Amino acid sequence: MQPTADFDPARLARSLLRRNRQGALATLMTGSGDPYCSLVNVASHADGSPILLISRLALHTRNILADSRVSLMLDERAEGDPLAGSRIMLAGRAEQADSDDREILRRRYLNAHPSAETFVNFDDFSFFRIRPVWAHLVAGFGRIVDLEPECFLTDISDAAALLEAEQGAVDYMNADHRDAMNLYATKLLGAEAAHWRCTGCDPDGIDMQAGTKVLRLDFPRRIVTSDALRQMLKEFADQARAAANI
Repeated sequence: MQPTADFDPARLARSLLRRNRQGALATLMTGSGDPYCSLVNVASHADGSPILLISRLALHTRNILADSRVSLMLDERAEGDPLAGSRIMLAGRAEQADSDDREILRRRYLNAHPSAETFVNFDDFSFFRIRPVWAHLVAGFGRIVDLEPECFLTDISDAAALLEAEQGAVDYMNADHRDAMNLYATKLLGAEAAHWRCTGCDPDGIDMQAGTKVLRLDFPRRIVTSDALRQMLKEFADQARAAANI
């Protein structure tokens, strides 16, 4: 299905990946291979792939350690009929974090779920990253699409400088520019005023959160350096302030 003016499957899939903080995780029972489903908290890697923080005491973790094949369902949690909202099912493999990627998984997960600070260092908890092999997107009647990972994951191969500066930018925005974050949310995305904070940035946009509400602000152009990020955030602030003064 080709994108139209009102339906871009790849963009919707990326938005669902970035905006969801909970999902239904399906694993395969050890021994029998029977399907097992559980509710998990999720965050997103800079490329959009889901991050899990799970305990080896949990049945789903024991299943993953025996067979890494999983599926993860994410949805819009729309009001009214939940089946009227968009949802995506990712199929892939859950890989335990190694020393090379544990730090980025940890900081991005804790930015999205700060309450996890209380147990993140427990010996039985580990970070896992789901590496998708395909996705099934349902966005309403006649809008059902299968997608390959390259369609919905963000290319970060040239964004090392941005990812290195990401946490500093997040901390700076949350410490000194919460007013700008609120303007982004209310004037650029039409959200209600709240204690919006930045939880992450990547080449395609920034993520914002207030309590259980999550927003995604897409960049109009690809960003891969800290200087380009600062310029983009300034442009957003100028646009939001201009909209506030209309």
